[in-house]
Amino acid sequence: MEELRFCPACGGDLLRRRPEGDEHERLVCTACGRIHYQNPVLVVGSVCLHEGRVLLCRRAIAPQKGLWTIPAGFLELGESPEEGAVREAFEEARARIRIDGLLAVYSVRRIGQIQLIYRARLAAPEIAAGPESLEVALFDWRRIPWDALAFPTVHWALRRVMALGEGDGPLVPEANPGGRDPEPLPPARGADA
Repeated sequence: MEELRFCPACGGDLLRRRPEGDEHERLVCTACGRIHYQNPVLVVGSVCLHEGRVLLCRRAIAPQKGLWTIPAGFLELGESPEEGAVREAFEEARARIRIDGLLAVYSVRRIGQIQLIYRARLAAPEIAAGPESLEVALFDWRRIPWDALAFPTVHWALRRVMALGEGDGPLVPEANPGGRDPEPLPPARGADA
């Protein structure tokens, strides 16, 4: 992650130091004294199901361009996580979805992300690639391109749904399997990034 160098409020230089009473170093403006907190970003997405198949999007953008993922992206200000997951499914796959419930909460500390992943159903069978997708498809579970998935958390989320099945029972969200941070995946065939 790129660190800020100048204060967004006044343009002054930012220095790392520990403000009085704080236990962490923060970016502090040398001109106006404003403390700039850096916090993890929220990513929202969904494992979308339809008639025994799962929706995947082949990425048209970096990182991991050319690889497959679930529809997911950054939560916008002013929207709930569920609204964000619905929006991302439409933006990336032109999919209209209904959320079943929260499937998983994953932490990716090395890049400062918290991922909220939902299980969802297609409300209508029509899908099409949005601007961030090269193509979209509904995959039978046996035909998921496991070696061409973009991110470790996509593996985790898909395997979680496989383990739970597609029933309508209550979901108990999982956290990082084994409590570990996901390891970056090695380059896969079809990746441009």
